[in-house]
Amino acid sequence: MARAAQKLVGLGQRSVNWAVSAGPKLAGDAVVWSKPKLSKFWYYARVELVPPSPAEFPAVQQGVQNLLKSAKQGKYMQVTVKEAWVNTLVCAEIAFWFFIGEQIGRRSIVGYNVESDHPAPSYIK
Repeated sequence: MARAAQKLVGLGQRSVNWAVSAGPKLAGDAVVWSKPKLSKFWYYARVELVPPSPAEFPAVQQGVQNLLKSAKQGKYMQVTVKEAWVNTLVCAEIAFWFFIGEQIGRRSIVGYNVESDHPAPSYIK
């Protein structure tokens, strides 16, 4: 038992020594590896994640009108299976982001805790 404890302590010491000696190099490599990826992310984040400006609202309104017109004309029946699948995935992504946003806003996975003025029925207790 003592020998196993000594081996475990030795393993811990070797791990700490390795982390202390190799840690700065690994951190530097992580910074070098992540800099181009983060710069690309921030470039696209500045472009794509900004709220719409008032100048963009007429284009959005025109897009909605075109969507409604094409729906009335039945153009959705001319969509390929691949396009329909992509549209389905986009709709699912929007729905999932909505539900995740709701959970973040509530700070809970469970639904809202609504207090009632009415007493609970006897069969629920």
